Amino acid sequence: MDAAIQDQIESLIRENRVMLFMKGNKIFPSCGFSARVVQILKSHGADFGTFNVLSDPAMRQGIKDYTQWPTIPQLYIDGEFVGGCDIVMQLEQSGELAPMLTAKSA
Repeated sequence: MDAAIQDQIESLIRENRVMLFMKGNKIFPSCGFSARVVQILKSHGADFGTFNVLSDPAMRQGIKDYTQWPTIPQLYIDGEFVGGCDIVMQLEQSGELAPMLTAKSA
């Protein structure tokens, strides 16, 4: 993987406690899976950053290589890869997502 792409990914994850690599943006998601994750995060009032992988083909492939995860969207919380839409939906349904989104005290 390109070192510059890896640095950009790591910077975004570091700068945003909750970071979503998605198709589109939080205002206009460009796929149903990305829209579903955005909807779930918004329902919790989560403050989250996004990166539109459709705007940068190198980042689109780079994030897949970075996590060894083949699909978009990809959610990170506190620097850790959480998963894609299916995993986020499972965590939401089980009640495990809400505590993950609660800000950790410094």
